[in-house]
Amino acid sequence: MSVLADPQSRAYARTTGILYLSIAVFGAFAIGYVPSVIVVSGDPMATLANITDRAGLYLAGIGADAMVMLIEIVTLTMLYLMFRPVSATLSFAAAMARLSMVGVMAAMLFFHAGLGVLAEPGALPGFTADQRAGIAGLLLDMHHAGVWIWQLFFSLHLVLLGWLVRASGLYPRLLGLAMMIGATGYAADTLYAFAFPEFAALGTLRIGLLVLVTLAEVGFALWLVIRGPRPAV
Repeated sequence: MSVLADPQSRAYARTTGILYLSIAVFGAFAIGYVPSVIVVSGDPMATLANITDRAGLYLAGIGADAMVMLIEIVTLTMLYLMFRPVSATLSFAAAMARLSMVGVMAAMLFFHAGLGVLAEPGALPGFTADQRAGIAGLLLDMHHAGVWIWQLFFSLHLVLLGWLVRASGLYPRLLGLAMMIGATGYAADTLYAFAFPEFAALGTLRIGLLVLVTLAEVGFALWLVIRGPRPAV
């Protein structure tokens, strides 16, 4: 495909930006909207009931998750090739960090599938309601743990990508800097949820950092689509 022939071209950057934005759209649906409708915090049985009652939405969420992962593979490869001239080592490390994130996300689909099976009428007939609730709660907790894990890989990826953006001279340095600083919000979110839930200041800090990195990522993707790299001098 001619659009993929030159990683330093505007057409290549525009394609990468479109893919990056599509990840945001599918991810917002799968990670944001669907859980807000399906998952009832602290009540696994109510969550299973919602999965049964809204099976179409639940399956659509799984499908959107799968689309995110497939698009991620292409996007991280394109980002690697775009920034390899800046630093082959760091560009490859950024790609590996993002690929590791995708691997964790793929494993988390097993927990989605387990909840779907558990929600089917007549599932595990030899188990009591409390036992089924316990299994559902365990699957939900493991899913949450998966989020905490992939956020660490994504944090590393964004720090490296931000550095590459700044060092390239082809894109606004401010976007790269915001990405590097805001990326620590993912690591802070993991620490807050897993190790320091009572540390209110950390909880507040992570929100600000996550807002910053989201704006930086969306800004970078839009810059790729609208402007592309600066012309080589």
